[in-house]
Amino acid sequence: MNKDFTFTIKSTCLDENYQPSDNTRITTNFANLARGNSRQANLRNALNMIDNSFNALAHWDNTQADRYSVELEIISVDIDIEGSGQTFPSIEILKTNIVDHKNNKRIEGIVGNNFSSYVRDYDFSVLLLDHNKDQSTFSIPDNFGDLHGKLFKYFVNSSAYQQHFNKPPVICLSVSNNKTYHQTENHHPVLGVEYQPNESSLTEQYFKKMGLQVRYFMPANSVAPLAFHFFGDLLNDYTTLELLSTISTMETFQKIYRPEIYNANAVAGKCYQPNLNNLDHSLTHIVYDREERSKMANHQGKFAEEHFIKPYQTVLEQWSAN
Repeated sequence: MNKDFTFTIKSTCLDENYQPSDNTRITTNFANLARGNSRQANLRNALNMIDNSFNALAHWDNTQADRYSVELEIISVDIDIEGSGQTFPSIEILKTNIVDHKNNKRIEGIVGNNFSSYVRDYDFSVLLLDHNKDQSTFSIPDNFGDLHGKLFKYFVNSSAYQQHFNKPPVICLSVSNNKTYHQTENHHPVLGVEYQPNESSLTEQYFKKMGLQVRYFMPANSVAPLAFHFFGDLLNDYTTLELLSTISTMETFQKIYRPEIYNANAVAGKCYQPNLNNLDHSLTHIVYDREERSKMANHQGKFAEEHFIKPYQTVLEQWSAN
């Protein structure tokens, strides 16, 4: 049985007037910022932080540090399993665009950056928890992440993706707080100093099933390495400005969501272990509800189970096997 799943791609501008639509995953980082009394100030401050970070990194021919601004688009991807017009919200990613005010031109950035997915919520918040409910030692279910990985690769290879985007995605995440990272001798002019983890994490293995490799770099002006998940050759497939758009965007989000690591007052050394209990950090003036976010991941994992995994189980299993 060979099914052709079809994808619909929608774009929403992420600016200070952004309001999450009803079918946006509200665990998505930017959606969490865009609610409550401080929504507009939150968004404005976060976007200012991104622009300031970008200009500090792109400092050549930029004496006033105001040459560039970064525009963000939320890319929502819906999947139609049966060709019936019934769609399910599969993933949400971010696209960066760079505005060069000196030359009055708009430069395409990178797609990916932030990554959220209902099926991933299902895998981590429902499947993994159920599997370990009565176990004395933690273990991973067989084929964990296989379906999600195949769906993601199918999307990146789809005509819908190719029509909208020129290059493969790069997804940028926080480092894992239960791994140790060692600084290497490798230093990239844009990405900074490379680190290597002492062992692979579950997130790393999950993203590997999506076809993505990972490398860890700490850019200039940063205090901790970021995890860059990518296809191909991260160091040579993207331009300097493209890479800087991802660094400035995702490091800003991490300063807001994980200030203990990314807004720490001390810079990561040669041997670095991220610590979410680190009290020696600064807070941004941006309100973010971390507790709500973890509750919502569970809620949305159950939504995926009810509206996607269970109704299409047979079709998905047959498709995945082929």
